Amino acid sequence: MDGKTQCGNDTPNQKANHIVSAVDDDGFCLGETLIDDKSNEITAIPKLLEAINIKGHIVTTDAMGCQTEIVKLIRKKRADYVLALKVNQGTLYNDVRLYFDDSDLLNGCAYKRVIEKAHGGIIKREYWQTIDISWLSQKKGWTGLTSIAMTKNTFTKNGITTIENRYFISSLPLGIDDIARAIRSHWMVESYHWHLDVTFREDANRTIDKDAAFNLNIIKKIALNVLKFIDLGFKGISIKNKRLVIGWDFEKYFETIMAF
Repeated sequence: MDGKTQCGNDTPNQKANHIVSAVDDDGFCLGETLIDDKSNEITAIPKLLEAINIKGHIVTTDAMGCQTEIVKLIRKKRADYVLALKVNQGTLYNDVRLYFDDSDLLNGCAYKRVIEKAHGGIIKREYWQTIDISWLSQKKGWTGLTSIAMTKNTFTKNGITTIENRYFISSLPLGIDDIARAIRSHWMVESYHWHLDVTFREDANRTIDKDAAFNLNIIKKIALNVLKFIDLGFKGISIKNKRLVIGWDFEKYFETIMAF
């Protein structure tokens, strides 16, 4: 789950629409909710969780969604969670970070490494997970908290290396492959929002009426869901080019679209 602002909807007299979406790891949008102007993602995420079936699945959010009430709801609906930690969680973030800073403790964690090409460079993704959290003073406040995790992304391009460490809390038992997949899959919702901006140029749209802008967002997501999974018979075709192909000969692909 992640939120996105419709930047083109912003005016001196109103805040732009901010919409929280739920996207699965295949890149299919399962639902969304519009955040009230006087609210934020913390109150919107529970509404979206109540609206969709998450039983048996893993819910991921960024640090904004790392809240005890959200965790409680996820577990109530019989799902698991992997939630990003940042400094907004204060001592919890610092305690988890300090744990993974200890080389002896780190060496006792489950570990996974993946090296791949990305953005014209090489990225090494490393994952650590542990269920050794009996020492964590805040544990009782987080329903179902079972493990903590860290990722370290080392990106090298043109001889320049950058390193990013990120920290997570989770209800998942020890299983480095599962937690690594959940953490890595969270990029799918970010990719989904990227397509709204780049493929559909959402932020360039200056629809001011908030209801109309929200309705356009729904239509774009329906179209994006179809484009992601529809087979036009072209190997490796991008979503942008799928739009072009369908636009050039809509009658030819109409039945294929309707069948989807």
